[in-house]
Amino acid sequence: MRRYWKVLKLFWSTAIAAEMEYRLNFIISTLTSLGNLGGSLFGLFLFYRTGYTFAGWSWEAALVVVGVFTLLQGFSTTFLAANLNRIVRHVQEGTLDFVLLKPIRSQFWLSTHTLSPWGLPDIVFGGCIIGYAGKRLGLEISNYLFSVVPLLFGLVILYSLWFMLAATSIWFVKIYNATEVLRGLLEAGRYPIAAYPTAYRFFFTFVVPVTFLTTIPAEIILGRGQITWLIGAAVLALVLFFVSTWFWRFALRFYTSASS
Repeated sequence: MRRYWKVLKLFWSTAIAAEMEYRLNFIISTLTSLGNLGGSLFGLFLFYRTGYTFAGWSWEAALVVVGVFTLLQGFSTTFLAANLNRIVRHVQEGTLDFVLLKPIRSQFWLSTHTLSPWGLPDIVFGGCIIGYAGKRLGLEISNYLFSVVPLLFGLVILYSLWFMLAATSIWFVKIYNATEVLRGLLEAGRYPIAAYPTAYRFFFTFVVPVTFLTTIPAEIILGRGQITWLIGAAVLALVLFFVSTWFWRFALRFYTSASS
């Protein structure tokens, strides 16, 4: 484990040094994040401006969901998109051969080799939105601490889904559109699951588990989460993570290297 931490530190320090050569990107990323956040807030405002509320969700409570979604978006930009979208290129160019030959687990290398600091504005803005809404609701520090666990489960679920989708590039090579479809579906997490009709709630809970990504962590922050949903999130995260590991090993059986 110590060896992996040393490798991770080397990966990320090198990635940050490389990205800092293009510092203007940070300003552009910040403006983009502000635009996306403004769009989320405006969409939510359109629902609440006439006094309408989602069942059980006040304006401030719904803001918590927006904040959690923004945090998740920042994590995706910083870690997932920066790494997992490159798997397709490794397969196309044959450079996956070099990854497989390294004395380290290929899934670890592909998932952590780089990062993009341009997702940090989303993480900061998401935290600010959650803090503002929490202050209006009178939440305690314990509310935020308890939410760390379901947030981690949500991140593992999102990573596992994205990694498995990226692994299918071994068969289909070009799957950029598929990853965009996944990101599009995850946009539903901007709002509480109560905002959707029953059929959509079922879909976003048991087919594409958007509920476990944003709504459940938000409910834990608000102090009204149910232990059954938390256990369900834990089980789903563990199952999907181990399935993603198995699926990657299974996919490698069908990989044809550039040298063969």
